[in-house]
Amino acid sequence: MQVLAAPPGASEVAARRRFARFAWGVLAYNVAVILWGALVRATGSGAGCGGHWPLCNGDVLPDVSKIGTVIELTHRVMSGVALLLVAAMFLWAWKTFAQGHAARRWAAWSLVFILTEALLGASLVLLGHVARNESVGRVYSLGLHLVNTFLLLASLALAARAATRKIAKFSLALSWPLLALVLVAIAGAITALGDTLFPAHTLAEGMRNDFSSTASFLIRLRIIHPILALAAGVVIALIAIPEFKRHRAPLAGWLLALFLAQIAAGAASILLQAPLPLQLLHLLIADALWITLVLFTAEAAVRK
Repeated sequence: MQVLAAPPGASEVAARRRFARFAWGVLAYNVAVILWGALVRATGSGAGCGGHWPLCNGDVLPDVSKIGTVIELTHRVMSGVALLLVAAMFLWAWKTFAQGHAARRWAAWSLVFILTEALLGASLVLLGHVARNESVGRVYSLGLHLVNTFLLLASLALAARAATRKIAKFSLALSWPLLALVLVAIAGAITALGDTLFPAHTLAEGMRNDFSSTASFLIRLRIIHPILALAAGVVIALIAIPEFKRHRAPLAGWLLALFLAQIAAGAASILLQAPLPLQLLHLLIADALWITLVLFTAEAAVRK
């Protein structure tokens, strides 16, 4: 005979809610760290601390008279705080939830991915894949870093969600929209790097460069990003619209709204030659879209 687990008491429910609030806060903070990292790339401040890591220009208290050093050092400090917050979340989950609970499992994965995030960030500096570097190696480093960042955001979001709601384990059959969005994001990161290293002064100049045989491969690759983005939009619509019609799932509605906002931001970025505020907005919507798709996939699996 199967013995059903007793429902959590009032104190346990309150403890789970407190953990969830903290976890959502940790997720939001990590998004802020990501946006600041984009600022580092867009301003060419990745070499603001030289080729040194974890020290900045070889000093514990570096000279901060240069704005590039300030921007890069701030990002490192923010990343260090993010590591401490995720570690605290992991310990809190370990104390609050029973062994095998999804929140505990995803908090553990969050700790793994924040550690690999730090290692990948260090490798960018030590390998010189910062500032004006336009090598193929930087593209690979950038792609790997982005995949790890997305896995970190997914783990944080699932840890927060699982604290108060049931979520399902991911199945390969339901994960292909996530893979599609990862490909779009990698293409977007390459596009952003190309725009930073080889800025065009007019829309016409940018379009000519896209098809020029003498342009950098970073420029010639950026035409792939809008194509993949539109294809991913079709994928999202195919899964979100039926789910919204059947269950009136709020996350399905958010998916569609965020995708439309992302298309609008992307189009504006192309027309206006990717000004920095628009780049950051585009990235913020991309992160929100990814987090929403992760949560949508986990909850849709429960209804299967």
